[in-house]
Amino acid sequence: MQRILDILLSGLALLLLSPLLIPIVIALRLTGEGEIFFVQQRIGRGGKPFGLYKLATMLKNSPNLGTGTVTVKDDPRVLPMGKLLRKTKINELPQLLNILFGDMSIIGPRPQTRRCFDAFPVASQAEIIKVRPGLSGVGSIIFRGEEDMMHASDDPDHFYDHVIMPYKGKLEEWYVANQGIWTYLKCIFVTAWVVVFPGSRIAWRVFAKLPEPPAELAENLVWA
Repeated sequence: MQRILDILLSGLALLLLSPLLIPIVIALRLTGEGEIFFVQQRIGRGGKPFGLYKLATMLKNSPNLGTGTVTVKDDPRVLPMGKLLRKTKINELPQLLNILFGDMSIIGPRPQTRRCFDAFPVASQAEIIKVRPGLSGVGSIIFRGEEDMMHASDDPDHFYDHVIMPYKGKLEEWYVANQGIWTYLKCIFVTAWVVVFPGSRIAWRVFAKLPEPPAELAENLVWA
C-alpha cells in the first residue's frame, strides 16, 4: 500500500509542481555554475548505494572542500540562489523522481552519504537499511534545524558524529519499529505542518514515545 501511495503521490506532485520547477531549472542554467541537477551517491535499502537527485545549490567541487558532505549554516560553498532553494527545501523536490523509480519512499529515514551513514551507531545502521529511505521522516522533522545546531558548536564535525547522529539513529530506529500506513500518513501531515509552522512542537505530540534527546541537544530542539 505504501509503495502504491508513493507512486500516486510523487507522480501527482511532479505534475502539480511543474509550473514552479520549470522556471527554477531555467534560472539555474543561467546563474551560478550553470548546473541544474546534482546527483550524489546515498545509501539505500539493503545498504545499496543509489544516485539521489537534487537541484544544484552548491559548488560542483563542494564534496572536496570545507566540511565535505556535511553542510553547516552559512556554508560558503552554497551558491546565491541555492540559499533560497535550501531554506525552502525546494532543492529536494527532484527526489520525487527517486520515489517514482523506487529508490526512495515519501516517508522513511533520510538517505545519507557513506560518510554520514557510517556516523550512525552500527545498531542503527542495521535497522535503517531495512526500509526505503524517505524524502521526509521522523528524523528529518526533528532535525529540521540541524545546520543551525552545528553552527552553534565549536567543533561541528565532532558534534555531528558524537551527538547528532547517535540520537538521529535512535529516531530512525523508532520509525522502522513503528512503520505502517498510519505512521506514513502522520509523517506527511507533520512535515507539511512544520513547513508552515517551523516552531511547532506537534511532532512530540503526534508520535508516541519518541526517544528523548540527550542534554546536549535538548536546548536546540523544538521539543515537548
